[in-house]
Amino acid sequence: MLDHTHDPAARSWVDAANAEGTDFPLQNLPLCRFRRQGTAEPWRVGVGIGDQILDLSGWGVDDMNALMGRSKAERVALRHRLFDALKEGAPRLDLLPQALAEFTVPCRVGDYTDFYTGIHHARAVGALFRPDNPLLPNYQWVPIGYHGRSSSIVVSGTPLRRPRGQVKPPDATVPVFKPSERIDFELELGLYVGPGNALGQPFGIDEADEHAFGLGLLNDWSARDIQPWEYQPLGPFLSKSFGTTVSPWIVTLEALEPFRIPFTRPEGDPQPLPYLDSPAQRERGGYDIALEVWLKTPAMAAAQRLSTSNARHAYWTLAQMLTHHASNGCNLQPGDLLGTGTLSGPAPEEAGSLLELTQGGKQPVTLAGGETRRFLQDGDQLGLRAYAEKPGFRRIGFGACDGVIQPAP
Repeated sequence: MLDHTHDPAARSWVDAANAEGTDFPLQNLPLCRFRRQGTAEPWRVGVGIGDQILDLSGWGVDDMNALMGRSKAERVALRHRLFDALKEGAPRLDLLPQALAEFTVPCRVGDYTDFYTGIHHARAVGALFRPDNPLLPNYQWVPIGYHGRSSSIVVSGTPLRRPRGQVKPPDATVPVFKPSERIDFELELGLYVGPGNALGQPFGIDEADEHAFGLGLLNDWSARDIQPWEYQPLGPFLSKSFGTTVSPWIVTLEALEPFRIPFTRPEGDPQPLPYLDSPAQRERGGYDIALEVWLKTPAMAAAQRLSTSNARHAYWTLAQMLTHHASNGCNLQPGDLLGTGTLSGPAPEEAGSLLELTQGGKQPVTLAGGETRRFLQDGDQLGLRAYAEKPGFRRIGFGACDGVIQPAP
C-alpha cells in the first residue's frame, strides 16, 4: 500500500515543508478550502505544503465534494501529481502563505453522525451515571452512533456561545432554563466520506477503504448539565448541537498508510460479527495517531497540555463505522462526516474530556498558574492536536482545531 510519496528522504522546494516537526511535509499534502483574508473571493480547494497553500483551481479541482466523490484510484493519481510538482527540483509554483488565508469547513457536510468508539470513555462516563452497569450490553457488539447537527459544524478558530438549555438539579422538582455551567470538550477524529453508496446498496468491510476519504480533528462540544436531562430515551440533542468544531484540513488516508496497525480486541471480549470482520481488517484496520488536548485561559500567557491519547484506543475501526452505517442500506454521500466519539486512553491522564478528568466535576483540574477548572469558563480556548509518526517515515500532522467559549447570549 506504500509508494514513492511516503519516501522519508523526499524533500520539497518549499523550505518550510522540510523542517523537523512540521505538520505538513511533502509526504502529507492535506486538503482544505480557503480564500485570501479580507476578500469575498469564492472558497477554493487547496493543498497544504509547509506553511503555504497551493491553489488547486488549475488542477481540475474546483469543488471539494466533487473531489471526494472520485474513485480511490483517481485520488491517488492526484496525490502523485501534487507530490511530483512540489518535490525538490520541480518548477516553482505560485503559493499563498497560510498566514494570509482564511479557512472554512473543508467540505459541504450534508450529514453528520457521531459514534461512540472510545471504550475507555464509555466506561468512565457510564460509571458516573450507572455505577453498577457502566457499559451497556450492546456496546461490544454494535458501533453506537447518533445523528448530529451538520448546520452547527464550524471551522477551527470560530468562537462558540455558551448555550442555554433545560437543566434539572438533583434536588429540584422541576427543571430550569438557564446558561449551561458544564461546558466540556470531546477529543475526536472526524472521518470524511468519499464516494458513498446508493440507497439500499450496502458494501462489504473490505470495500470500506474505497468510501473513506480522509481524517480531521473534531471537538464535539457538550453541555454536561443539559445532557443528562434530555438524552433519555432518544439520545443527545441540544446538549451537543450548539457547536462542533473541526480542523480546516483533511489528511487523506493515503498519507496515513504507514501508520496503519492491526485491529485487536482484548482477550475475552466478543469478536465482531462477520459483516464487520475480515483478515485484512484484523491485519491493518487500526491507526496509530497521537492526540493532544491544550487549554489556554484568559489569565495564561501560553496554552497548557491537559491530556494525551491515541486513536489506537478506538474499540471500532473506521472501516467498521462506515460499513455498519451503510449496512441497512443507508446511503452515505461525499462529504458526510462521521465522528469517532471521544478517544480516551486507559490511563487517567489520557482522558478525552473534562467529565473524565474531573470525575464528573468532583475533582477540579489544577492548572500551571494555580487556576482550577471543573468545566470550561467564558474566555477559555480549547485546542486539539494530532500527529502520526514512526521510525522510517515523516511525521504527519493534522493542523489546529481550536475554539473559544463566549458568554451566553
